[in-house]
Amino acid sequence: MADMTTTDTLQSPVALVTGGSRGLGRATVLALAGAGVDVLLTYRSGEAEAAEVVAAVEAAGARAHALHLDTTDLGSFADFASQVREVAPDGLDILVNNAGTGLYSMLQETTEEEFDQVFAVHVKGPFFLTQALEPLLADGAHIVNISSGLTRLTLARSGAYAAAKGAVEVLTRYQSVEYGARGITANTVAVGPVPTDFGGGHLRSNPELLKVMAERTALGRVATPEDVGQAIAGLTTASGTWITGQRIEASGGL
Repeated sequence: MADMTTTDTLQSPVALVTGGSRGLGRATVLALAGAGVDVLLTYRSGEAEAAEVVAAVEAAGARAHALHLDTTDLGSFADFASQVREVAPDGLDILVNNAGTGLYSMLQETTEEEFDQVFAVHVKGPFFLTQALEPLLADGAHIVNISSGLTRLTLARSGAYAAAKGAVEVLTRYQSVEYGARGITANTVAVGPVPTDFGGGHLRSNPELLKVMAERTALGRVATPEDVGQAIAGLTTASGTWITGQRIEASGGL
């Protein structure tokens, strides 16, 4: 597997952000680096983009390392965990399960393959990756799973995706219980509308929908990736250890 690093090893505190080469993942990596956290980020296909993020982290005065990871390839998780141990020998203080993909399809049109794929990426991957990395999580570490405002709001063509994110929210509550004996917190950050290239730029390319979402948001606009990255960084570096098992919506009051 290819990797890019600014140093041989990362020093505590260390965060792992899946899908950290672009969009919300990239913004989260940079926000964590700005808070003084060394970051291990993963990418599936954007190796050049990941290298740019590593360079940006270094410019912020932190250390970074990027590793290839396909979160649907469960057979690779044991080897990946070994690579993480080499890069972060003192373990992980923060795990952000961010990697994901969109699916915009009416229920009647959704195929079994599409259904299986969206659940593999958003539920099965985070479930078993967290399981594989749990021995590397430090006592008192923070797990953040990414969900969506679509588990609260209901929009057509989002049913299968929202159902997967609903499963993530339930999973998070159980992680908070089962990992709580070690002081590990687990929370969900449910993201509202953010015009990125996620889902093929579905939201970004729809000015009418963006306008409606902005008008229905208390703060009068849709989010930037940085808004969400800062929320995740704050939850994991500045909120203490007493928030766990919660669904925290970062939607600007949508």
